Amino acid sequence: MNNANPLIMLGLASLGAVGFFFLGYSIRKYHAKNRLRSAEEKAKKAMEDAGIAADKMRREAELQAKDMQLKMRTEFESETKTRRSELISLEKRLIQKEENMDRKMDILDRKEKDIDRRDGVLAEKERHVGSKEKEVDALIQEEKEKLQRVSGMTRDEAKHLLLKRLDEDVKQEAAVMIKRSEEEAREKADKEARKIIGLAIQRCAAEHTVETTVSVVSLPSDEMKGRIIGREGRNIRALEIATGIDVIIDDTPGAVILSGFDPIKREIAKKSLERLLEDGRIHPGRIEEVVEKAKKEMETTIRQEGEKAVFETGLHNIHAEMMKLLGRLKFRTSYGQNVLQHSLEVAHIMGVMASELRLDFNLAKRIGLLHDIGKAVTYEVEGTHSKIGVDLARKYGESETVCHAIEAHHQDIEAKTLLAVLVQAADAISASRPGARRETLEIYVKRLEKLESIADSFKGVEKAYAIQAGREIRVMVQPDKITDAQAAVLARDITKKIEEGLEYPGQIKVTVIRETRAIEYAK
Repeated sequence: MNNANPLIMLGLASLGAVGFFFLGYSIRKYHAKNRLRSAEEKAKKAMEDAGIAADKMRREAELQAKDMQLKMRTEFESETKTRRSELISLEKRLIQKEENMDRKMDILDRKEKDIDRRDGVLAEKERHVGSKEKEVDALIQEEKEKLQRVSGMTRDEAKHLLLKRLDEDVKQEAAVMIKRSEEEAREKADKEARKIIGLAIQRCAAEHTVETTVSVVSLPSDEMKGRIIGREGRNIRALEIATGIDVIIDDTPGAVILSGFDPIKREIAKKSLERLLEDGRIHPGRIEEVVEKAKKEMETTIRQEGEKAVFETGLHNIHAEMMKLLGRLKFRTSYGQNVLQHSLEVAHIMGVMASELRLDFNLAKRIGLLHDIGKAVTYEVEGTHSKIGVDLARKYGESETVCHAIEAHHQDIEAKTLLAVLVQAADAISASRPGARRETLEIYVKRLEKLESIADSFKGVEKAYAIQAGREIRVMVQPDKITDAQAAVLARDITKKIEEGLEYPGQIKVTVIRETRAIEYAK
């Protein structure tokens, strides 16, 4: 019994192992079937998704093809429409030209008929005039014979005697008058003119200021150039945009150059940059703040300079806006001469001349101070500074005497008053004194020669003359080659070529002159 128990236990253990084996096999087979079924479902789903994606791509491709087809059709229709409209327009122009040609032919036919009719009338009139001339000649000859019989001299003898006596009398009287006039004019005019001009120049020895188109700002060190430029150049761009002035940073040691034609903007940029360097904070926000403050201070400075000029000349009742314009002249130059300083010189010279000639002293100084006021706004307004100055003077209540003198000070119009003549002289004295203007004679002559050569390059031009210091050019044309209508076209063509090929201040007046001369010889 004891021996049978181990065998029973072994048998039971074997049966249990076989049972567990079959149970594990059954479980693994079940899981394998489940994984196979899941894989089949995933593959089926992937195929369905791929089919959907393929359908979507196909539909998108069809839509793109339709859009491209529609776009090509639209472009084709637009191009066809444009071509059709161009053809229609061309056809209309051709039809119009044909109609114009027909009208011109009709007009020519009528003119030919009128000319034929007029030729007949003229021939009849010529015959009538010829008969009348013969009658008049006969009457004149009859009168001449009567006069010869009465005087006892022939016609040539009487004519010669009369002309001889008249010639002797006229020569004698003319010689006496010329000699007396020359002596009086030489004694008075020469002496007085020298005295007046000498006194005016001596009493107007003012300091001269020279301005250029660039300003230089000194730097404490070359390291500041990098801070002025800023990261990726943002600081220098902000400064140029805020001021309207080009900031040039080159190899010049310890300096930055500000370049611009507007002297007021250049002065604002200079003050702003100096303050930024002094403060040390340089960034776009700070730059805009400093520039805005400098602009306000510049307005105050302009007003103060205008008031100072008016006070220095002892004038009154000048409009506040006119004083601001005078202040702007402080920062304006003409050929290197400061315009405000030049205006003060002209005012003082005018005052001295007026005192010597017993004219209105204050009115003369007023004209001298305001004669170049138009240069304060020539950057914004079209026209010569004389014309602009007249408009400003009338706008702000100046008298007609002042307005006329301003307009005539460069001989744009004829001077009708003595003060207008004096301002021309005073302006020339101030501008021509040694050191007043920096432009050399060579540069000035080259500009005039260039101006004349531009006009001479056109066909039909006989000779061109640059006058009024290069402000005007007069072009003489050959009348047999240039008609009146062509002269107007020539003036416009010369103007365009001058604008394209020449640099000059202000504006240049182009005058084309066509003259026809009829010459005959008496034999």
